[in-house]
Amino acid sequence: MIPAPLHRHLRSSRYPRSSRYLRRILLALTAFLTVAAGALTTATPSQAADQRPCDLYAAAGTPCVAAHSSTRALYAAYDGPLYRVQRTSDGTGKDIGLLTAGGYANAAAQDSFCTGTTCTVTVVYDQSPRHNHLTIEGAGGAGGADTGVPADALPVTAGGHQVYGLSFSGHMGYRDNATSGIAVNGQPEGMYMVTSGTHVNNRCCFDYGNAETNNQDTGNGHMDAINFGTECWFAPCSGSGPWVQADLENGLFQSDDGHSKNNSNTGNHAPFATALLKNNGHNHFAIRDGNAQSGGLATQYAGPEPNKPGYSPMHQEGAIVLGTGGDNSNGSIGSFFEGVMTSGMPTDTADNAVQANITSVGYGAPSRVPPGTLTPGSTISLRATTPGYTSRYVRHQNNVAVDSVTTSGSAALDKADASWIVRRGLADASCLSFESRNYPGDFLRHQNLHVYRQPMDGSALFRADATFCPKPGKNGQGTSLASYNHPDKFLRHYDNTLYVAADGGSNAWDTTASWRDDVSWAVTQPWTA
Repeated sequence: MIPAPLHRHLRSSRYPRSSRYLRRILLALTAFLTVAAGALTTATPSQAADQRPCDLYAAAGTPCVAAHSSTRALYAAYDGPLYRVQRTSDGTGKDIGLLTAGGYANAAAQDSFCTGTTCTVTVVYDQSPRHNHLTIEGAGGAGGADTGVPADALPVTAGGHQVYGLSFSGHMGYRDNATSGIAVNGQPEGMYMVTSGTHVNNRCCFDYGNAETNNQDTGNGHMDAINFGTECWFAPCSGSGPWVQADLENGLFQSDDGHSKNNSNTGNHAPFATALLKNNGHNHFAIRDGNAQSGGLATQYAGPEPNKPGYSPMHQEGAIVLGTGGDNSNGSIGSFFEGVMTSGMPTDTADNAVQANITSVGYGAPSRVPPGTLTPGSTISLRATTPGYTSRYVRHQNNVAVDSVTTSGSAALDKADASWIVRRGLADASCLSFESRNYPGDFLRHQNLHVYRQPMDGSALFRADATFCPKPGKNGQGTSLASYNHPDKFLRHYDNTLYVAADGGSNAWDTTASWRDDVSWAVTQPWTA
């Protein structure tokens, strides 16, 4: 904008007549600059409102060097793919992009492409100019080669649109060992991810962040990654978790001493949780977290690096890992919706602005599904209809599926064991799978015709074994559940144990006596909602 005194001077009659032509040019230029400045002033609030996490971090001087999400754009101008899915039926792949530039994932494109089959996520694209794309992780020092996550296992809403998160159920992970711009050898960095406090376990290691470039444990300080789970590596920990911890290799740290120094940090149970870690690479790291649906961030630790050899300075190697530890420790489960890594250690002010942007997304579950129905997302219990056994429900016990008497007076654990979350069929979306209510990521699955509760390993065989197709109850009551890969066999209780059984066969549990009753189940309200 032209300063007012200069503006007045240009309009002054003190200019000589010979300079009037020049005066007119200067006045026109003044008017143009004034209008332009006004336009810029008017545009600024709109631009700020349109900013995404990586725009905010860039404005604060700590630009993103990695930006991954299956739900939305993390730059206002981004209009590329978010992730790639591959069909099981023919191996064909498709990139899933955005509804609009800077907007939300086009879930309908995925649904259309995967109709009649299942899809796996094979690539999570980096939205930053660094192109640090994540592909399915190979074998490492602590785990064999991983699989990709099922593409439709975690339907949620964001910005009012249906989108899909990434649901990890063990032996699943992504990695990039040849990155650009990621911190190495004590360089400062920051990172966050939006995850879930309701889909966790105590296995190592649900991580997102900086890891080794060879899939091996190469020593203290060679990682700098967010960990989220219920594993308390350094006792004592407050509460039962899950906690945001720093996986700096050979330890999940909540402080410089390792163990929690914050009695109020008992864990983050929010369905959508923001987990944040930042590190200056030499003498300071910080852990912050919050509810990704509302509110701000809490600082759970900010202080010196761990007081053990190798962590000060850090020795990051610059790979990126998602869903596993640095050496491919891959027993953990978790959820991932979005996350970024920055060059330089962001300020708390920048983090707070990013958290405000995250909460503005309105992450949420799809429209609430009434419990006690076979609609995916509903929580149910399955009651036997065989005369004399109608107080028995399907439950897991020591990983084995059994039928067990369950009443209002039963122990809380027994009720939880007898409650299941209905999911779209892992092998066929027109059928169903049943996830354990109290062991997220574990499903009812038959193996050698016996039925177990087991963690989903991502294999085609597991998906088929854990998929059941509902039919009208064979005895005229409720529902019978046919095995997807053995369609002549149905989920049956026999001698207090569950099998997939035919109506007549060589196995004891195939007996025709009471078969129609034993394979018919009443879908009821869950014992544990």
